[in-house]
Amino acid sequence: MEVEKKDTSGMEVLKKARKKWLVFYTKSRAEKKTQEMLVKFGFEAYLPLQTVVRQWSDRKKKIVVPLFNSYIFVNELESRIMEVLKVPGVVWSVKYNGRPAVLRQKDLDTIKRFVETGLFIETHTIEDMDFGDTVEVVDGPLRGTRGVLTGEYNHEKFTLVMETIGQTLTVNIDKMLLRKIESSEGDNEKVGKGYWN
Repeated sequence: MEVEKKDTSGMEVLKKARKKWLVFYTKSRAEKKTQEMLVKFGFEAYLPLQTVVRQWSDRKKKIVVPLFNSYIFVNELESRIMEVLKVPGVVWSVKYNGRPAVLRQKDLDTIKRFVETGLFIETHTIEDMDFGDTVEVVDGPLRGTRGVLTGEYNHEKFTLVMETIGQTLTVNIDKMLLRKIESSEGDNEKVGKGYWN
């Protein structure tokens, strides 16, 4: 009696080809419109936003702006990058080490946590930063988050570096809420140029 064998090769390929949060660059000041277009074309897009206060000549006004200028994240298969690039407003696919840049899930979760705090967040390209001690937040909404402490504003600025997308998140945190991470605590951690937990 012969037993029919199912062809699982297609299923294996499907398992390997999973969607990732790919990083794309948009036209200048067109991030919100580009997100709308991506959704219209059937893509899942994430655009982190924050509310800031801008000073006008006669008044102050709260406005909602992108956290990262010209960056947008699309949850899609790498094989569909060319289709994403056809969406109006998307300029190019960001690369990291010669491969499409991917926003890791823990980085995505951290961005969302930062945005939810309501604190003012600054972003910089990694090349603009000077790195200091690796620290961990010991209390508050960002408790357990590790990053790099910069020397600005009396050493109270806390910076998380996401090397894969070439960006950092910086928030002003009281240094009483931070503790220094000794090198022995991060055996597999590369410190100084953008690796964090």
